[in-house]
Amino acid sequence: MANEPQVEIVETDVLVVGGGMSGTGAAYEAAYWAKAKGQRVVLVEKAAIERSGAVAQGLSAINMYLGMRWGENVPDDFVHYVRNETMGLAREDLSYDIARHVDATVHMFEDWGLPFFKNAEGRYVREGRWQVMIHGESYKPIVAEAAKLALGDGNLFERVFVSHLLTDANDPNKIAGAIGFSVREYKVYVFKAKAVICTSGGAVNVWRPHAVGEGMGRAWYTVFNNGSVYALPSMAGAEMTQMEHRLVQARFKDGYGPVGMWFLMFKAKAKNAFGEEYEITRADELQKYAPYGTSRPIPSPLRNHLMMLDIQAGKGPIYMRTDEAMQAMMEGKSPQERRTIESDAWEDFLDMTISQALLWASMNIDPAKTPSELVLTEPYIMGSHATGSGAWVSGPEDVSPSEYFWGYNRMTTVQGLFAAGDGAGGSPHKFSSGSYTEGRLAAKGAVAFVVDNPAAPNIDQGQVDKIVHDLYEPFRVYEQYKDATTREEINPNYFLPKMGLLRLQKIMDEYAGGYGSNYGVNGPTLERGLEHIQMMKEDFPRIAARNLHELLRVWETWHRLWCGEVHMRHLLERKETRWPGYYYRLDYPQIDDQNWHVFLNSRYDPATGAWEFKTKPYIPVVP
Repeated sequence: MANEPQVEIVETDVLVVGGGMSGTGAAYEAAYWAKAKGQRVVLVEKAAIERSGAVAQGLSAINMYLGMRWGENVPDDFVHYVRNETMGLAREDLSYDIARHVDATVHMFEDWGLPFFKNAEGRYVREGRWQVMIHGESYKPIVAEAAKLALGDGNLFERVFVSHLLTDANDPNKIAGAIGFSVREYKVYVFKAKAVICTSGGAVNVWRPHAVGEGMGRAWYTVFNNGSVYALPSMAGAEMTQMEHRLVQARFKDGYGPVGMWFLMFKAKAKNAFGEEYEITRADELQKYAPYGTSRPIPSPLRNHLMMLDIQAGKGPIYMRTDEAMQAMMEGKSPQERRTIESDAWEDFLDMTISQALLWASMNIDPAKTPSELVLTEPYIMGSHATGSGAWVSGPEDVSPSEYFWGYNRMTTVQGLFAAGDGAGGSPHKFSSGSYTEGRLAAKGAVAFVVDNPAAPNIDQGQVDKIVHDLYEPFRVYEQYKDATTREEINPNYFLPKMGLLRLQKIMDEYAGGYGSNYGVNGPTLERGLEHIQMMKEDFPRIAARNLHELLRVWETWHRLWCGEVHMRHLLERKETRWPGYYYRLDYPQIDDQNWHVFLNSRYDPATGAWEFKTKPYIPVVP
């Protein structure tokens, strides 16, 4: 294991890093346009694309569908919704671009065989204004099959973890490829590419989760998303935006089961232990956050904020009144209609969060008869749900103002490096269908970039050799020191990746506003947390791996560590509480539209190790 690995060179025109929804969308679209130009498209994924990414286990609804063919919504409507949900800060050009194309993506899914709930008129059954119901257990395998067929043989590399991006030897601000290692054999791949689309997923398990010990793997967002979509571009020198805009979700306690269908379709109410609806009893609190708090629907962070106020006032636990909702739905219904309602309720979990159904069964909870507890999750960093973290990317030429456009749709500030899904900052609420759509948009931009820049990438072999050597250093650390103790897990000379992950989660929970600190931070706390992050980075050369699985965990932990640092630096720089309920800058407790109604961007300089921060104007695109 400690020997140098076998190295394989793979040359391609377009490289897609990550095989989730945006990655399969990018691969499907890029392959179509690339073939006409004689280009090659390669996708690399650390798992298997049939069951990777946020939709790996399945999904019960597609959460972004406008219904333009039925006259239900238009792109302007969606932009208005996103603008309010993000408390006034979203890249409206990016949201508009996705909105005008997303329906075509959803119709494509149906053509491929994804089953939808439909009414007598043949319309999709709505869960809410933007959501349509699906029988989605096989959602990901369906879109993965389309990507595989589009790519063709020899262009899909699974079980390969991309750890580093490569920049051009003569131009450090131009992409040249990526390096990844196999998690099944002792082999490293050097991907030489003229354009790279980064779609490798948001960041989970950066903070200490509610479920610890044997249940540590239970989280709301897919537990295997380790923040590569932020670490890779950031380490390569790409400008990042809204990395302070993390997500905290209200979810069923312990199982992390989804609440959207219960809220939107079944009209269930969240109430405190005394039967009060905090969205009603604390309505006056929303006035403090006008105009965002006084609009409807209430923005997600403010709903969290109201829940937290009730808990702090001693009115917890908070319950989702599934019993009341089910009883109201069942009233006056025939036995067959009742069975259908009950079946739909259970399918919501069996499609996407089986652990919630198992948890209810183990705790003697029948949601039709018994309410179930709600809690706020630990934070997540992501750009596809109700937050907009990610790379600062160019928008579409026909929509974006000049400040938001620099040549190719979804290209970062590094030439030839594109981002989509969780990786594209400033365009939240795209979910699965919007992420897939954004992958398609980035793919067209990447192919166009290669057409205009056909020269082969110029790789610095010295840089490659160093990265390849460093990738296997944890094996050498283990081999050198493993005999110092009789137990491999206890050694004064190294630590194992799980220990590193627990150390990071403790830092983030206590110094970066985790649930253990009630999501609160201030300047001195963040500065102290960054000191801990720096010490952990200094210790990282002493991390060890005993096998390929642990080597994967080593570099996942490195990417998570990188995400934690970027997030803390952004929180420290933004001196306001822009999203109460997601985090609280206790020393700057208010929204400050006068000074901070702007995007906060950062850039790490790979040559010097220095960080630079700047603000970008918020420019409305839709009236």
